[in-house]
Amino acid sequence: MQNVTLYILRGESGKRYVGITTDLSRRLFDHSQGKTRGGQVLGKFRLLLTESYPDYPAARTREKFLKSGQGRRWLDQVEQEMVTRNR
Repeated sequence: MQNVTLYILRGESGKRYVGITTDLSRRLFDHSQGKTRGGQVLGKFRLLLTESYPDYPAARTREKFLKSGQGRRWLDQVEQEMVTRNR
């Protein structure tokens, strides 16, 4: 089986994008070229976080959670901790 990477991007507009892929470098390139819906909305972006999963269903379950209200709150908290740690 092929590993699946969950990734989280933060765009210069402040929008956050959560996605999954089996080829992170290609996917990030596609985002940077505006070839994805997320890339068009984000503009310039930075990679915040990646997580690796053994298969698509596991990654998709996590992606769905992170797009839920509870998951978004968890991501807000993680981002705040990252900012605090980097000061």
